Order: sequence, then structure tokens, then C-alpha cells
Amino acid sequence: MDLLIQIGLIELAVGGLLGWAVVLRKEKPGIYRRIGIKQPRAVLQIHIDYILMGLILIALGTVLQDPPGLLAALLVFGTIMNPLLFLPGAFDPAHEKKLVFRVIAGLSFSAISAALIWAVILGPGF
Repeated sequence: MDLLIQIGLIELAVGGLLGWAVVLRKEKPGIYRRIGIKQPRAVLQIHIDYILMGLILIALGTVLQDPPGLLAALLVFGTIMNPLLFLPGAFDPAHEKKLVFRVIAGLSFSAISAALIWAVILGPGF
């Protein structure tokens, strides 16, 4: 099985398992507060984003035949990091204003954007 598909399936599994964290919040109000989460919606965003990123990787893994290593690395980095960018803000929204967060966010968004454009160029139909 292609590496992009394997990682995409792992991301789908992570997203699916995070659904339990969303359910837990509904069943046990206040649990997020006890573990320090100040923005509960961020957990839902991570859950949804990992599912979407996993689907993107699976789709690209089925369409791209033997993608260049750099393209695969950019896709994997971007699809793993984009959902994780919600995590620091879940605990403290002030983290999102820090330079290190902004640099990582910029790199992540740039990586996934460049990789998706590159994938379109390499994909069938061009």
C-alpha cells in the first residue's frame, strides 16, 4: 500500500478516535476545563481536520503514481501539522500570537498549499 494512503488511514483513525473526545465533552461537561482546555471547540476542529486531511492523502495516494519524495514529505508534514495547529490555542489562545506558532503555521500552510498545486500538476489530466 502506498505510503500516502497508509498515513491518510492513520489520520482518519486519529480523527475518528478524537470523536470520542467530542462525545466525552457532551457526556461529562466540565472535563475539558479540568484538564486545562479553554477552547473546547478546538478539539472538534482537530477531529474534523484530521478526517479531512486523511481523505486528502488517501485521494492523492490513489491518483499520484510514485510521487517525488519531496512532494510526499510536504503533503505529510502539512496534513499532520494543520490539525495540530488548533491544539496550542485549545489550552491558551495567547499561544497563537507567539512567533514560533506563527512560523510553524506559515510553514505548514505553505507546505500543503505548494504540495497540492504540485500534485495537481503531476496528476492525471495535465
